Amino acid sequence: MTSTAVVNRYGSALVDVVLSPNSDVQPSEALAQLKAFDAAVSESSDLRSILASPAVSAQRKRAVIRRLADLIGASRVVRNFLLVLSDHRRAAALTEVIDAFDTVLDQRLGYVRAEIRSASELTADERERLAERLGVLAGSKVRLRFAIDPDLIGGVTAKIGSTVYDGSVRGQLAQLGERLSSNPAFQS
Repeated sequence: MTSTAVVNRYGSALVDVVLSPNSDVQPSEALAQLKAFDAAVSESSDLRSILASPAVSAQRKRAVIRRLADLIGASRVVRNFLLVLSDHRRAAALTEVIDAFDTVLDQRLGYVRAEIRSASELTADERERLAERLGVLAGSKVRLRFAIDPDLIGGVTAKIGSTVYDGSVRGQLAQLGERLSSNPAFQS
């Protein structure tokens, strides 16, 4: 298992390279290419074995990485980064490095992340309006991640950092209950 500090260093270093003026890849393309490579490795036990095995030579691993990078159309930057990970025996941490890259990239581009949970799938218009409202609340551009939560009766909850905005029916009922129980007119 690779430490969080190491994973964050690799992710941050890749962000530096991707955002540099001489980069041959856009940030969103780099992320998509990394995810495609990771998915291909995850789906193949042979690839996982080759990249993880100390019995396979570094040259053989590099050849496999180059071939797979070519097949997914990876940029020079992404291909070289994957080779560096392999050379430093960090290929097993690729999924975590991708997550760190995505997080650092959002921070550098001025985005905050919001986790949205809804009772049902939101329409494109609802997502857009939610992004606008949360952007105003956060005072920044917001990158939304959506999930369906069957435990919600209706509405949505949004979490930005440690702040939770509860617009769910359950949350509104709980607030109503608190107001009623604190009102002397409703106490016996």
